[in-house]
Amino acid sequence: MLAGWQDKVLQVGLALVAIAGVVALVVLVVALLERRRTKERWIALVFAGPALVLLAVGLIYPMGGTALMSLYDGAQTRFVGLDNYKWIFTDPAAVRSLLNTLIWLVVVPAASTGFGFLYALLIDGSRFERFTKTLMFMPMAISFVGASIIWKFVYAYRDVSRPQIGLLNQILIWLGQEPRQFLIDSPWNTLFLIVVMIWTQTGYAMVLLSAAIKAMPVDVVEAARLDGAGGLRMLTNITVPLVRPTLVVVFTTIAIGSLKVFDIVRTMTGGQYDTQVIANTMYDQSFRYGQPGIGSAIAVLLLVMVAPVIAFNVHQLRRNREVRG
Repeated sequence: MLAGWQDKVLQVGLALVAIAGVVALVVLVVALLERRRTKERWIALVFAGPALVLLAVGLIYPMGGTALMSLYDGAQTRFVGLDNYKWIFTDPAAVRSLLNTLIWLVVVPAASTGFGFLYALLIDGSRFERFTKTLMFMPMAISFVGASIIWKFVYAYRDVSRPQIGLLNQILIWLGQEPRQFLIDSPWNTLFLIVVMIWTQTGYAMVLLSAAIKAMPVDVVEAARLDGAGGLRMLTNITVPLVRPTLVVVFTTIAIGSLKVFDIVRTMTGGQYDTQVIANTMYDQSFRYGQPGIGSAIAVLLLVMVAPVIAFNVHQLRRNREVRG
């Protein structure tokens, strides 16, 4: 009886430590990035009180329950400690999903932000600016599932003896090449999935960065031109420093979405053919394989990975607001 009571206390204690660790991580990052006066923090805390209560009920409490579940086995009856977390870093399939998620995290924000920034620069002040912006932003209005279905048709494969219905394979046929199974051939299939998210996020990056470019102080730009700055020098010495806060916010926002990517992989490959990502692994373990403990451990890991990026994003948004006055 006493031993059972001690086990319960230990379990609750570990869960509280896990929750406190995540909260402390967020608070630490915000505290390091944001050094505001104490009085302003208390005023903000009073006004944010109702929202904090809702967050506690709708976010903190479920987070605590998830952290507690991550310490139990699949049947949620036996305490296994950190075994579920150990599984994430030792199982080959789980490690593969972590590596794929890392690829998404590196490629998607960099490509989306880069393409969006380049496009915003090229069309700024052009005759067809509104029309071209609308075209670029349209994919943003499509859900990830809808975009995935569209791109499944683009990547569709048929045997060379049959008429192709996939755009890319038809182009290969016209070039005298054999059709390819873009969604099956590893490791390139992960990059073909990544293209879908870049397609949807570039418009978002373009709109924000275009607004930042138009908001650059006219006197600074004119002074730089009078000093002979132009082309690459204007870009590196004037444009990029002035829009840097917006670049950071766009990059980190897309990075958060990349860490949580699920719909695209789920719709196009279901995580097969070495395209698995951590969010889809969490779904599979929790709802397909009956391992809620492992699924909860992955959810906690995902939260730990996303939290610092969110804190940094909030910090940059505040800096932007202060710069604009």
